Amino acid sequence: MSDPTRAAIRDGRTPRPWLMLALGVAGQASSTVFVSTPAFLIPLLHTERGLSLAQAGLLASAPTLGLVLSLIAWGALSDRIGERWVISAGLALTAAAAVAAMFVSSYVALGALFLVGGMAAASPNAASGRVVIGWFAKERRGLAMGIRQMCQPLGVAIAAVSVPLLAASGGIPAALAVPAVLCGVSAVLCAIAIVDPPRPPRTAADGETAHPHASWRPYRETSLLWRIHIVSMLLVVPQFTVSTFGLVWLVTELHVGSLAAGIVIGASQFAGAVGRIGIGVLSDRVGSHLVPLRWVSLAAVAVMLLMGAASAFGSVAAAVILIAAAVVTVADNGLAYTSVAEIAGPFWSGRALGAQNTGQFLAASVVGPAVGALIGWVGFPLAFAAVAVCPAVAAPLVPRDRELAVVPE
Repeated sequence: MSDPTRAAIRDGRTPRPWLMLALGVAGQASSTVFVSTPAFLIPLLHTERGLSLAQAGLLASAPTLGLVLSLIAWGALSDRIGERWVISAGLALTAAAAVAAMFVSSYVALGALFLVGGMAAASPNAASGRVVIGWFAKERRGLAMGIRQMCQPLGVAIAAVSVPLLAASGGIPAALAVPAVLCGVSAVLCAIAIVDPPRPPRTAADGETAHPHASWRPYRETSLLWRIHIVSMLLVVPQFTVSTFGLVWLVTELHVGSLAAGIVIGASQFAGAVGRIGIGVLSDRVGSHLVPLRWVSLAAVAVMLLMGAASAFGSVAAAVILIAAAVVTVADNGLAYTSVAEIAGPFWSGRALGAQNTGQFLAASVVGPAVGALIGWVGFPLAFAAVAVCPAVAAPLVPRDRELAVVPE
């Protein structure tokens, strides 16, 4: 029986870790649908509504900007009041923003509601991870967090399948009904069914010893969290390089047909989602999240160098390499996320996870213009090889397991 389970039973609760995981995935996936929806409205906004690509792209970026602005704040709130109400309140506000956006005619108002909805949609990013980590024993967290990390591709897939079709038939209001309903339903389910993980008291009661983490200040007393944040930001570069420029690389550089290239990209996204679970299981087997994180960093160097050389191999080999790159470059997310939560401890993990996601989103926002300009300057092969420098720098920054001895038990 795991430590979280024992503590919950002492408190008179019956924990269901897999139910908590399912609710966390549902909440995170629903918020991802909202954040992804504006991007799939770009064809409608550009071709039928007359907005320039720059204007449509600005609208599409508003939810992501909202995420960046509020991630740490939601994490700090979850540290104070718990995860259940943070997740459910954030999802409810996201649903409300989506509903309000269905009835506005001004693009300025639409962008403002996308921004507000994105700020609200940030709530499950930090808090749902805390729920999963809090209810699963350490030896099963890799698997659990691997499953939880599938929520992003799942949310994007739901938006990709539903939003363009509904937008074509019913316009923006019909498309926004999808995230409105999903976030609303998820908010109710999370409010009813989520049980906050056991949380030790900050101060000691009479005759008891204060929890070791009560005085732990992870950002002041060690560099571990700072290094993992930096590692994750560096590893975002190959991840978003592959996801952003993989399709255009296949079509323009290797002359793969659009349909075939689309199938390869779809297969790579599916393989990447499954790979997140696989690396989580591996981390459980080896008893460490940091050792596989270092392996992933080194593997990312290899696949980006192969991407750079793949133009000479032909389209079939390049497609296989692209799928491998898609698997490797997303495999670090769950490992780093779990490590951050464990090092931060129960009193700091919300803020630490918010900072982790904020750093990754900021790095991701730079990849598109920076790598795009690099490709235009030196071409795909050299640009991919240059991107390999980022995981090469990241690998030695990954903390060693022996360095975790400073973290309170």
